[in-house]
Amino acid sequence: MKFVDEAHISVTAGNGGNGCLSFRREKFIPRGGPDGGDGGDGGSVYLQADVNLNTLIDYRYKRNHGAENGESGRGRDCRGASGNDLVLKVPVGTTVIDQDTDEVLGDLTNAGDKLLVAQGGFHGLGNTRFKSSVNRAPRQTSPGSPGEQRNLKLELKVLADVGLLGLPNAGKSTFISQISEAKPKIADYPFTTLIPNLGVVKVSPMQSFVVADIPGLIEGASEGQGLGIRFLKHLTRTRLLLHMVDVAPFDESSPVENAVVIDGELALFSPTLAERDRWLVLNKTDLVDEETLAQVRVSVLEALEWEGPVFEVSAATGKGCDLLCQAIMQHMEARKKLLIDNPEAAELEEQQQKQMQAEGRERIEELARERKLARKSQMDDEDGDDGDVEVVYVRE
Repeated sequence: MKFVDEAHISVTAGNGGNGCLSFRREKFIPRGGPDGGDGGDGGSVYLQADVNLNTLIDYRYKRNHGAENGESGRGRDCRGASGNDLVLKVPVGTTVIDQDTDEVLGDLTNAGDKLLVAQGGFHGLGNTRFKSSVNRAPRQTSPGSPGEQRNLKLELKVLADVGLLGLPNAGKSTFISQISEAKPKIADYPFTTLIPNLGVVKVSPMQSFVVADIPGLIEGASEGQGLGIRFLKHLTRTRLLLHMVDVAPFDESSPVENAVVIDGELALFSPTLAERDRWLVLNKTDLVDEETLAQVRVSVLEALEWEGPVFEVSAATGKGCDLLCQAIMQHMEARKKLLIDNPEAAELEEQQQKQMQAEGRERIEELARERKLARKSQMDDEDGDDGDVEVVYVRE
């Protein structure tokens, strides 16, 4: 199934039913009084997280969704039936944004989470409601209120503890296939990975974490080049980033320059994301000797001014992978304990998550606006090619 991580939809809640104008008319009861019933409430629209879904592709082709209207009231004090609510299923990890106001309506991060996105209209009142001691035969009713209508943007971000980032062919897919049961496509050409891949790493029977393989970044990814700008947002929910560097690039490029490129693109996309916990992983160590590896290590650390953890692995042979997974698990456990024991740290974590998502969304929207202006400018230039030609209309 095609992976779709962004969709635009329009949702409309049902209108409330109108109140009824009616009077009781029976044999021998010529003036029975008002008996108009109320209308029914309109159905509301909800979004609900479903673990069985992993893509927003269903909403790529059907964009308009509406709940049922409430029925109008009837005589004999019969109330109209309420419209059924509409529940739209979305994958776990979906962020819901109001396109018209850019307001984040909610984040469905747990299975079963339910979010009201459009409130159904309320019922109108029948003329029975307006009866009083001075108005025995009211002819007044009220209409049902219209249901809410919203244009929504759905963003799916994969839920993973660890995110892999690096240039194409840095060995991310090989690494995730080595440490988990995930089977991503692996080949010796750039951009083999076109969609994020998730793998569950079991360190022990009771300990595991989820790792996400993000499609490779290139220089200019934060400016919209390559695939990176589409998938960098998936890293905003991860707790730890593994910056993978190929120590023996097949194109004979410099590992140091490649590492600097990724570091710069991450900072341009989201400064907050660039400050998250990040470990440096030197991959493909089986392809170089010890002396060359030591030189690459020193050069990369100096270029990045690196002070964090550094690991040397070979994803192809599995060398160093177990040690890295053990260290990740220990880090995850310690981080989890800190967030439980320290409310201030948990609050800071939540604020950082919101900040990263806001920065990423702003960057993506900024690029979209720039592209739209560029296309408009290009069309204006094409339309104005013969602007210097004077056209004279002569009436015969």
